[in-house]
Amino acid sequence: MDVLLEGLERLITKERNIKQAAMQQLLTGKTRLPDFSGEWEVKRLGDVGTFLKGSRVRKDEAKSDSLPCIRYGEIYTHHNDYIKQFNSWISVEVAETATRLKQGDLLFAGSGETKEDIGKCVAFVDNCEAYAGGDTVILRLAAANAMFMGYYCNTASFNAQKASKGQGDAVVHISAAALSSIEITLPELPEQTAIAAVLSDMDTELAALEKRRDKTRNLKQAMMQELLTGKTRLI
Repeated sequence: MDVLLEGLERLITKERNIKQAAMQQLLTGKTRLPDFSGEWEVKRLGDVGTFLKGSRVRKDEAKSDSLPCIRYGEIYTHHNDYIKQFNSWISVEVAETATRLKQGDLLFAGSGETKEDIGKCVAFVDNCEAYAGGDTVILRLAAANAMFMGYYCNTASFNAQKASKGQGDAVVHISAAALSSIEITLPELPEQTAIAAVLSDMDTELAALEKRRDKTRNLKQAMMQELLTGKTRLI
């Protein structure tokens, strides 16, 4: 069982490295997918949408009912590139003062502990009712693929620009105005969509491997409980 777990961990690490390499190549235009050509266009982040602010949702309100909500701290701890599941749920009453999300929104963490981490981004790609809590900066896209932008806004070059615009020491903040001025280089929308699909497929493969690893780890724990207590005997 340990050998199997170690093999799965190595495979997961390998797949993560492959995805990172693919992101580095595809999100910079160094490698192009088949049937795409032409120059990528230089823009500012503010050129592709309109910025909004999330509204405060207290911690004690985040488990109060059944409407999904994204709190800024969860962007750091629970989400990568795009939202796959929700961890906070608010009531109808709390939702009345929260900011409702729209499919295709980008969410940036407006506060953080370091300039290197500030402004982590996730894309909201589901078509469902959901809300954003305080200290989130929302970019409502008008001219870009949301999933592509979710990946793009976490690249090393984009993060370097975010870090240079973070303000504060003990707690670092980044504003909508600062994010709006970040320079981006984008392909046409069809190429954005194709790149997002490739990276999303890699995420799906990774998730399947991680699920298999977790299942194997749980099975090992159950086997230890049985075998190391004598409840189950080997033949």
